[in-house]
Amino acid sequence: MATQTAAARREDARAAYDAFVKECPTSQLLARISDKWVGLILSALGQAENGSMRYSELGRKIPGVSQKMLTQTLRSLERDGIVTRSVTASVPVRVDYRLTELGGSLGCLLSSVKRWAENHFDEVSAHRAAYDEGR
Repeated sequence: MATQTAAARREDARAAYDAFVKECPTSQLLARISDKWVGLILSALGQAENGSMRYSELGRKIPGVSQKMLTQTLRSLERDGIVTRSVTASVPVRVDYRLTELGGSLGCLLSSVKRWAENHFDEVSAHRAAYDEGR
């Protein structure tokens, strides 16, 4: 077997989608979907009664998100095919967001992580306090 240069190994890893390689596209995708706003937006859309939410509803549902961050995150999710955006011509214009099939499969995973955080925060908090006390 021939010896490969480091650059050739990185290129092979990129082709094999190895997220542990910084240059791999899957590493970039993991960085995108691990953003806290992504998880909260997908969870909110996954819980929407009719499957979609207006921009303003999302803003109210997710405390602390700025309009700029909400817009940027929604645009990137739309670009990635995770959400769809539909515009209804009215006064004022109505913009609704909905999870795609791809987004729904990711939303289930991130909603589970959100529930885990909600269910286990007290336990984690106790461990943090014990750790800090021992330092």
